[in-house]
Amino acid sequence: MSFFDQTLIVKLLLAICIGGLIGVERELRSEAAGFRTLMLICVGATLFTIFSQVLGEKTSPDRIASNVVVGIGFLGAGVIFRGDGRVNGITTAASIWVTAALGVGIGSGYYIASVYGGLLVFTILWVFSSFDHYLDRLNKVRDYKIVYPYEDGQQHKYEDVFRKYGLKVVESTQSKTGNMIKGTWTVRGKESKHKAFIAYVLTDNTINEFDF
Repeated sequence: MSFFDQTLIVKLLLAICIGGLIGVERELRSEAAGFRTLMLICVGATLFTIFSQVLGEKTSPDRIASNVVVGIGFLGAGVIFRGDGRVNGITTAASIWVTAALGVGIGSGYYIASVYGGLLVFTILWVFSSFDHYLDRLNKVRDYKIVYPYEDGQQHKYEDVFRKYGLKVVESTQSKTGNMIKGTWTVRGKESKHKAFIAYVLTDNTINEFDF
């Protein structure tokens, strides 16, 4: 393989284009792995695949390329975190994973499949995001913290209020300090129902603290 190998240049340029295409979408959404990161991942996977074909020609040419999948898992895990009552970053982690797969495809010479795959991934990330937001509004998860005076027999007052507004409690904890009850709830339901609940609680003058 010479320095000016035309096939090598084509593979690297294609990896830059496909990785950059997916990276642009992630960058515009201010995700942890953006334009340069996904471009480097695609180029790196392409190079590992090319090297595996040369170094493992007499033994197992797929050994190095197969380890790309293992190595990419560490990068994917780094962008996943929990917050706002849900796990975030899974889509970006999946983008990293599939970008590496496209890089392996390019390095193996499957240009058409890699191009179609890259366009499909971009379409899923860009076009279907509106549908994803719509689904999120139908089944939104929020965390609430309410501190209110203790009243006999009213320990589960807000569980009843959540049900009244059509919200489902996923997880809850409550504690009593002095004459005050502090409760935290993870609640699931339509966005409109969350707004109605928040509007109701904001009018309750007995509440000392309300985080939402």
